[in-house]
Amino acid sequence: MLSNEAIAAIRKDYTLKEFDDSNILANPMDQFKIWFKEAIDAAVNEPNAMSLATIKQDGTPSSRIVLLKGIQDNGFVFYTNYNSHKGKQLAGNKHAALLFFWPELQRQVRIEGTVSKIAESESDAYFASRPIESQIGAHASPQSEVIPGRHVLEENYEKFRLLFDRTPLIRPSHWGGFMVEPKSIEFWQGRASRLHDRFLYTKTQVLQWTHTRLAP
Repeated sequence: MLSNEAIAAIRKDYTLKEFDDSNILANPMDQFKIWFKEAIDAAVNEPNAMSLATIKQDGTPSSRIVLLKGIQDNGFVFYTNYNSHKGKQLAGNKHAALLFFWPELQRQVRIEGTVSKIAESESDAYFASRPIESQIGAHASPQSEVIPGRHVLEENYEKFRLLFDRTPLIRPSHWGGFMVEPKSIEFWQGRASRLHDRFLYTKTQVLQWTHTRLAP
């Protein structure tokens, strides 16, 4: 049994990089693109994996990992089942938070903002680009619903596979993209002695930002 003392003793000093006023960009979306490319170049495991936090109807938080599938000038795009727990929570409360953690670079990025559905044409285009198995899976899975067993998914998948052998496969209306439009973005770079570099960008108006350094 792992003791609490052993857990508390797990620590790592961060010495890989630094992040200061001499290399910070004025627009956080541009800064994010640089860090994101560096994560890809560093072969970070699933660099587009991000924690999405939403608010349930009772006001308590809920989070899960989703995949970033697009970066626009004014936001971050991911796709999901609109009838899933997260889809329903976002329909009831547009506020959300994202978190990227790239341990190989000792970095994280925190994003808070509001969410809206993207254009149906964009969802159609992305859906069509997915592997056929993933397209069928979007039809087959009643995401977040209680099911009696895995056989339900497998039977649904086979039913839709046979159906789409005969008819064109289209995007289900309950599946599509969301864009998180950030109101604030924080970049965190691990540093030695826990004296980390933290810069918080806050939106002042459309595509206009200001940034400040935060104590770690």
